[in-house]
Amino acid sequence: MEFKIANKAKRLTLILMIMGVIFTGFGIALTWKDHNFGQRFMANGLINSFFFFSIGMGALFFLALAYATETGWYAAIKKVVEAVTGFIPYGIGFMVLILLALTLTDGGHIYTWMDPEVVANDEIIKAKSFYLNKGFFWIRTIVYLGVYYMFWKGFKKRSLEEDRIGGTEIHFKNYKKGALFLVYFSVFSSTSSWDWLMSIDVHWFSTLFGWYTFSGIWCSSMVVLVILTLYLKKLGYLPKVNDSHIHDLGKWTFATSFLWSYLWFSQYMLIWYANIGEEVVYYMMRIENFKVLYFGMFVVNFVFPMLLLMSREAKRHSGILTIVGLIILSSHWVDVYIMISAGSMGATASIGFMEIGMAILMAGIFIRVILYNLTKAPLSPVNHPFLDESIHHEI
Repeated sequence: MEFKIANKAKRLTLILMIMGVIFTGFGIALTWKDHNFGQRFMANGLINSFFFFSIGMGALFFLALAYATETGWYAAIKKVVEAVTGFIPYGIGFMVLILLALTLTDGGHIYTWMDPEVVANDEIIKAKSFYLNKGFFWIRTIVYLGVYYMFWKGFKKRSLEEDRIGGTEIHFKNYKKGALFLVYFSVFSSTSSWDWLMSIDVHWFSTLFGWYTFSGIWCSSMVVLVILTLYLKKLGYLPKVNDSHIHDLGKWTFATSFLWSYLWFSQYMLIWYANIGEEVVYYMMRIENFKVLYFGMFVVNFVFPMLLLMSREAKRHSGILTIVGLIILSSHWVDVYIMISAGSMGATASIGFMEIGMAILMAGIFIRVILYNLTKAPLSPVNHPFLDESIHHEI
């Protein structure tokens, strides 16, 4: 069945983008004379570029995981997953633009290790300059984005070939490529989070930070997948998707939310217990200035799924899944906001019209791109070897 973007969906994305532009413009008008306007604008660009790009990457990880483990049940929603991965080239474009802007402005007061004057007067940053320098940073960034793009392009190409040709040869290629991607992603998801996020707090580091960031990426992407599947199912576009498929997506949302909560607590507890000055400074900044947001996002990600998604019925209920999913997704945006804004702007950071506007604008673009991707191919795979198993999936 071919997907056509409903006029209501087109209007929604257009309204979101217009609202985003209006809110952003209003925020710019209110703050452009502030001494930290450029820093705030750049920080918001990085927040939203990374957040929405990471959702596409999380979907690609889930796709590769399904290939590598030869998961059968997901075949009926495979095209939905691929539609979300289709934001990756757009996300790469946004990431390159903001990172290039930050590089040309010597870090834009966000990556202070890019500023020669700061480095010259900071022995700690000097000691890290063999790794944290513009040239090596861009070499790593190009490798990350290039590898992600090649894997996405390869999976997309082979998926279309499988629809035309069938058989198992393409499936086993995807099986091998999926396993290879998991190896790359296990390394690059950590190192890229060090480069793009952790280096903002240049004096601080955590060995759990990469896994913590990865868990947030995975959870956010699962929320998007379950909400998108429910939306398409409601419109009658996924007749082969049953309650068991929705249940499995609900379980993944539940599990990844707990994984993120576990890693949040593990990182916090170990640093709090050790009470070493150069480690606790990261949390002191966030607790002193963003206490409600910082602990609030943890409570939301831990308590809401535990109370509302624990039962079997809840994982099959579209209303509960949508409401809880949107709350979780919003809290993960707050997580990225605190990572970047608190680290770069400290106590002067705040959520205003600019923050809300740029987030809404990017959300509108993100939704429009995904809906457009859904129109490019049938919503059900034609010759996937596990399609029959997926159709008869019951738990």
